This record gives sequence, C-alpha cells and structure tokens, in this order.
Amino acid sequence: MVSPSMSEQFQHTLQVGQQAFKHFQQGLATGDWQEFLAMLTDDFTFWFPIGEYHGLNVGKDRASEFFQYVNEVFKPGLTLTLDRITSNDTTVVFEFRDEGTMWGQPYKNRIAVSFDVQGEQICSYREYLGSDGKSN
Repeated sequence: MVSPSMSEQFQHTLQVGQQAFKHFQQGLATGDWQEFLAMLTDDFTFWFPIGEYHGLNVGKDRASEFFQYVNEVFKPGLTLTLDRITSNDTTVVFEFRDEGTMWGQPYKNRIAVSFDVQGEQICSYREYLGSDGKSN
C-alpha cells in the first residue's frame, strides 16, 4: 500500500515533469526554449547519446547552447506525438515520436526523454534515440 506522502510526491513529480515537457515540446516546435530553460536548476545535467553533445553535459549554459544547436538542426521545428508517460517519485519518462526536417531533409524518429525533478525544477535530463526512418 502506498502512503499518502509517497502518493503526493509521485503526483508532484508527475505534474512538474508534465509542465516541463509542455515547454520542451514548445521549444522543439518553435525554437523558443526560454520557458523550458527557466525550469532547469543551475546545476542541471543532461546526457545525450550522439554528436558534439555526446555524454554528460553540465550546467544551464551548456543546456542553452545545446537547445540552440537543436534549433539549427531541426529548423523550422518538430511536431511531437506523445506515446507514453512513465513516472515514479523522482523521475518522469516521456516516449514520443517526432517528425520534421533535419538539416533540410525529411526526419522521423522515436525518442524517450527522462526528466529528474527537484522541487519545482528539472535537475537532470537524459535522451534516448530510436528510428522510424526518414520517410513515411
């Protein structure tokens, strides 16, 4: 049986994670990452699986650089279809499909992102990539 305090923590984590994901989705669609970046702790860390940002990255400034890079890669933006949310007391995982263009070429992928929640902020982010191919 789950105690009320554990249930409250779970709900809080889920709510903060969902708000962050809403801002994340907006950033991918429009290139405006300000609301997402505002939700990050100063000592925010993120892990990315490939390229220049491969591995562990530390700090809000590094995150800002990364999301600016994302804007350049996926201009004019990506649309997302959320498939699943999984959560516990500290972490929320979002599985989704995204579609758009990457360096001007058709792009389609399956992604999972994991947000670790600390209070009202996100303290850590991890991304995992799959592939749906580049065309329908």
